[in-house]
Amino acid sequence: MLKLKKIIFPKSLSLLALLLCFTACSKPDFEIYKNSSGYIQDLRGQWVVINYWADWCPPCIKEMPELSSFYEDNKKEVQVFAYNFDRLEGEELQEQILRFKVKVPSLLTDPGELFGWEVPESLPATYIIDPEGVTREVLIGPQTKESLEAIILKFKET
Repeated sequence: MLKLKKIIFPKSLSLLALLLCFTACSKPDFEIYKNSSGYIQDLRGQWVVINYWADWCPPCIKEMPELSSFYEDNKKEVQVFAYNFDRLEGEELQEQILRFKVKVPSLLTDPGELFGWEVPESLPATYIIDPEGVTREVLIGPQTKESLEAIILKFKET
């Protein structure tokens, strides 16, 4: 028969374990389609681009390949997310992601709730957030890979 010994941790280790669990065990700030999630603090230190789109918005659909190209070429330096303006989830969202070839991570959590934004009045709307978490630019209308790279470069140089 195996005997188990009670392990007594010093108070400082117990407190450390409690603090680690508090931060690591807390509910994520946002969810990403396909069962992924994240924390706002994990986005600090890098540029973030968030794009609102909808299937009824022709400029959004036209812009999606550009957003995907920007994401593919810059994903080591910039976090890029798409957010469906109609708040679709599950099979409906999956169908649109496939139909419109959305190749960037799709947020399920409204980014306006995360960053304190009002819902955009026009689509497509693209938000540029700097490494300190400050919204630097709100771009209304379709963007290109080049326009997104240029706006981030502009802010990096200032």
